[in-house]
Amino acid sequence: MKRDYFSHASKDAHRQPLDQQGGSCIALIDARFLVWLAQHNQTGPKQDALNRFDLAQFLTGALGHAGLDVSIKRIYWYAEDHEILDVDGQIVRKVLSHDSDGGISLLKSLGQDLSRLAESKACEHVLLATDDERFLTAIDDAQLTGLQVHILADDAASNMQQLHQSDPGWGRLLSQADRRVVVQSKSLAEMLQGSVSKEALQAQEDPEVVRESITEVIVSWWDDEPEDKREELRDALHISRGIPQEVDRQLLLRMRHRLTRALTLPEKKMLREIFRAVALGTHATESSQNTNPLASAPLIEEPI
Repeated sequence: MKRDYFSHASKDAHRQPLDQQGGSCIALIDARFLVWLAQHNQTGPKQDALNRFDLAQFLTGALGHAGLDVSIKRIYWYAEDHEILDVDGQIVRKVLSHDSDGGISLLKSLGQDLSRLAESKACEHVLLATDDERFLTAIDDAQLTGLQVHILADDAASNMQQLHQSDPGWGRLLSQADRRVVVQSKSLAEMLQGSVSKEALQAQEDPEVVRESITEVIVSWWDDEPEDKREELRDALHISRGIPQEVDRQLLLRMRHRLTRALTLPEKKMLREIFRAVALGTHATESSQNTNPLASAPLIEEPI
């Protein structure tokens, strides 16, 4: 009996744990809180200048460590101060200072954006960076629409019982999260101050190196599959431009272990392109013709 690799109604679909679910994520970041999160454990002088260029990559890595295979689609940055940086994929929202209005303008601006994302189903995940308990109702309303809301936190979130005693409001807010995404204050501070670690720099690898790693992982996975399963996969690929979800999840997980980071969206598209080529026996021909792998990767449909 043929396996229906592309079925939307798989009897095991409900058994998929959260960490095997993909989807897009939009981050709503209270700049004031993020700076506090980065600097509250520092003993040296504080730095006002912030480097946001690596923020999306940093947050994507944090989501991966929390067991979520998602990439940041866009960041909304709610700031009290004038922002001089224009960063691709980041939208700056100007809010009044907390000292002047007690955070009311932040509450309205960020809360409205969260509600609109939930109502329009613009994404499957939202990463929220704030410690304001007044967002509880907005978060709950968004979750009731099916949106998964995750909240950025520090090591204090690893002991929720103690946190509920020391900071009840912060504890209640974190308890509402679908996932508590824990980051190290030191690493966050280094990223925001421009002191990007060697590991973070290594993540920006040469596209050809990434392509070779993806190819090795796919070929190894393909060689381990029995011939009858390979034949069924080939048949499935002939009737769709995407690749099966279960295969996509397995390959993305292997790549995350291989590179110690999540793949970017262009890299995910390249992975799916290479998989189709390997499965259909056209990989050798396509590899010889492709001189700029990331730039020339065609738009392959997302898994169905």
